[in-house]
Amino acid sequence: MRDENCIFCKIITGEIPSNTIYEDDEFKVVLDVSPASKGHALILPKNHYADLYEIDENVAADAMKLAKKLAIHMTDVLKCDGFNLVQNNHEVAGQTVFHFHMHLIPRYLNAKNNDILNWSHETFSPEEMAEIRDSLKMES
Repeated sequence: MRDENCIFCKIITGEIPSNTIYEDDEFKVVLDVSPASKGHALILPKNHYADLYEIDENVAADAMKLAKKLAIHMTDVLKCDGFNLVQNNHEVAGQTVFHFHMHLIPRYLNAKNNDILNWSHETFSPEEMAEIRDSLKMES
């Protein structure tokens, strides 16, 4: 399954060149062309899924397993001091390409943009927290 208008689908097929660091039958992993840090990469499923809501559960699980392997490898090779794994869904959450992908972002002490994922922390009363908790509970 492919979307002919999707830039990531074009990268996966080689129609658009990329700096590929890993590829198998299910995924292609490329360096981000607008990186947050040295080594910032994207895990792209070869099948097109717009976001987390659409992706096949098994593909999502395989993506997380691959993310762990790559994070370990990249930390060893790049000697980074930490690591972010980011996955955005919908424009309001920062998704700009509507093909499911995971960002692998190595972090380095004293880098200029280490605050890139910081946010102001909201405060909720204990009653509000209980209401939120109760509304989100689901059966396992």
